[in-house]
Amino acid sequence: MFTGIVESLGRVLSIAPGRLAVKAEFADVKVGESIAVNGACLSVSRVRAGLVGFDVSPETLQKTTLGSLRRGEAVNLERALRLSDRLGGHLMTGHVDAAGRVVAMRGAAPGKELAVLFPERLRRYLVPKGSVAVEGVSLTIAALHGCRVTVALVPQTLKSTNLAHKRVGDRVNVEVDALARYLR
Repeated sequence: MFTGIVESLGRVLSIAPGRLAVKAEFADVKVGESIAVNGACLSVSRVRAGLVGFDVSPETLQKTTLGSLRRGEAVNLERALRLSDRLGGHLMTGHVDAAGRVVAMRGAAPGKELAVLFPERLRRYLVPKGSVAVEGVSLTIAALHGCRVTVALVPQTLKSTNLAHKRVGDRVNVEVDALARYLR
């Protein structure tokens, strides 16, 4: 489980079929632990000084945007939740539901507003003021029009995640709120 509070920004060092290596600032990562990369839960398969490696399944590459990452690109990283941790965001599984598409990014002092088009099949899990994860970031739905979700990005979110670099047309990983899924 994850909270959607990004711990650090990593940089893609290499991406190859079935493998991803990220420069990460974690001192105590171990092989086998789970880390959400842009919201997708991956198991660590190798660790070297400043490098964390993952094996990525065909299913993950098909459902997420990880297969289109480029060397040097920033990725949101979050280690799995410990039972003793504060729950600052919302409960997330790290199982990306689909890739959405950025349809608007505009200034909205003091931050920005981001609008994402979700697949129709996920609409029933989206509610105004509910939670949603975009690129692994826990966000509150500010507005909902059909399958178009608008969220506010406060300055801290823009500073500490890769969402500040998203542009209209970009694909993004989306995960609906787990509680909403189970309630439906």
